[in-house]
Amino acid sequence: MVSERLKQFPPFYAMEILGKAKELQRKGEDIIRLEIGEPDFKTSDNIVQAGIKALQEGKTKYTSSLGLIELRQAICDYYKRKYNVDITPDRIVICNGTSHAMFLMFSSLIEQGDEVLMSDPHYACYPNFTSFFNSTPIYSNVNGEDGFQYNVEDFQSKLTAKTKSIMINSPSNPTGAVQSKQTIRALTEISKLPIISDEIYQGISYGEKDHSTLEFTENAFIMNGFSKLYAMTGWRLGYLIAPKEYIRPIEKLQQNFFLCANTFVQWAGIEALNGPQDQIKEMVDTYNKRRKFIVPRLNEMGFKVKKEPEGAYYVLADCKEFSNDSLSFAEEILKNAKVSVTPGIDFGQNAEGHIRFSYSNSIENIKEGMNRLESFLKNRK
Repeated sequence: MVSERLKQFPPFYAMEILGKAKELQRKGEDIIRLEIGEPDFKTSDNIVQAGIKALQEGKTKYTSSLGLIELRQAICDYYKRKYNVDITPDRIVICNGTSHAMFLMFSSLIEQGDEVLMSDPHYACYPNFTSFFNSTPIYSNVNGEDGFQYNVEDFQSKLTAKTKSIMINSPSNPTGAVQSKQTIRALTEISKLPIISDEIYQGISYGEKDHSTLEFTENAFIMNGFSKLYAMTGWRLGYLIAPKEYIRPIEKLQQNFFLCANTFVQWAGIEALNGPQDQIKEMVDTYNKRRKFIVPRLNEMGFKVKKEPEGAYYVLADCKEFSNDSLSFAEEILKNAKVSVTPGIDFGQNAEGHIRFSYSNSIENIKEGMNRLESFLKNRK
């Protein structure tokens, strides 16, 4: 018998739509893919070669469960260069992606009956992780009219004796919002609770400079990785920075459940951080051009994007002009326009009536996708 816990577990609709799109492609359909958040850039050759070199040199054995000291030191150096914060390697655990980091973090932090405060909209998996550990996600609504910026006073009003942590994500999936320095600082000051900060889209911003929560407090769990900024999604390499007192319990969990992250991939990660950074600027500039194209096109068609996203590579567009059921609407778009998009309901009740468009695809495909979508909407009854 399947456990009751999993019977109640919700799907990740972005992956459901992805699966349907790939099945249609397998059958020969031409599908424009705007549903998933995966860079269309190749991993830089110097990173690939570092991984190959590690394999050729036999660097294929287990590492410490915390990860290679060389990689953990490189992460410390990176945060010093970018944010001028001092971290020591003994606060870092190397993981197989940030979802792995999230599992370790929630396992060490929350107990049954706890509450975790987060925004709505939010990344789809946050409340599912929280619920999996028999805790309750509590939401602070953010809205497109003000660019999905966090309301610090609203966050504060929702703190209770059961609140265990405040979870933030900047730059954000699905909204593309970049929280200001003042907002992040204020969130660290409204309580003595640890902040959970998902920083996986750090470095992909177009105006407001992104900030790390570590600039304002050491009482934080930082989740970051190489998937987005270095176009290394399939390499599955991430890390968790945690307060020192949590590291030993997390290490024991890692030892028992995962042993360690892939060794040769860790060596590639060292090269990503220490090697040339030219591709990052090229990627961000390219995303920015796509952003400046897709937002006006969506507004012209009747979607509502009140404020341009400032980071990541997503637009969360209001689709209530066409439908209040984002899942059915996304499936309708896939079936009739041959464009795959993600329904807003994936990201919380406050995102219902929205569609998330990813512009991590070529400008040619985005243009074709917008043309198909426009034609579909004009002919829709």
